[in-house]
Amino acid sequence: QLIHRHASEWQLNYPFEIQITLGCELDPGGAIGSFYRFADQGSELFHSQNNSLLPSPKGGTRAQDVYRVFNENHVTKYIVQRILSDTCPRLLLSILDAGKADLQRQVKPEAWLSTGPNPGPGRQMLVCHVSGFHPKPIWVKWMRGEQVQQGTQQSGILPNADGTWYLQVFLEVEATETSGLYCRVRHSSLGGQDILLYLEHHQGSVSLIILAVMVPLVLLTALAFWLRKRWSHCELPAILLPLE
Repeated sequence: QLIHRHASEWQLNYPFEIQITLGCELDPGGAIGSFYRFADQGSELFHSQNNSLLPSPKGGTRAQDVYRVFNENHVTKYIVQRILSDTCPRLLLSILDAGKADLQRQVKPEAWLSTGPNPGPGRQMLVCHVSGFHPKPIWVKWMRGEQVQQGTQQSGILPNADGTWYLQVFLEVEATETSGLYCRVRHSSLGGQDILLYLEHHQGSVSLIILAVMVPLVLLTALAFWLRKRWSHCELPAILLPLE
């Protein structure tokens, strides 16, 4: 009603669109701050600062006029200030208290390495997988020594079914330049003990797996060849049938 009464005075042409943003937030130090912004057609006219309402410097005379009318309407002004100073902070604290168990949940990530599709001749795609971590913020990089490798690319952080998160970090390199590369994972659940996955160890593990698969195959092939050779030199026993 207030806006409709002053629409012509404020040069609001129908149809017009008013945007209002109101809320509060908790900073890391535990203090709660509130915010209020009033805009017309995307142009801010006034806002809150330290629980006081002020006209926007970029709004010109129209912002001054809108602010003056709003400031003189004591009922509307009281409702807004009450929401900012009391209602919103109490609601925020109650929501945080209800979700405390989930917000404070700490689950350590699991990480492993793999190689992706071949990006081209003489090149290799390295993939660092990190899964099962909570909360969501995490830092994962491909590194050599203390240097973050340029060209590191990260997928979006995706949800798992159990409420934890999953992430992939990629690095395309020359196949001959993989020495010393490792994936570093930092997360609040690790207590400052980063996960370090070295590519050399991964390649060594892959070699052991290949060796563990190939050795039994070679032995089975040799055994089959030996049995076939042995059977080929064996004579079938004669079977005598009585004459009638």
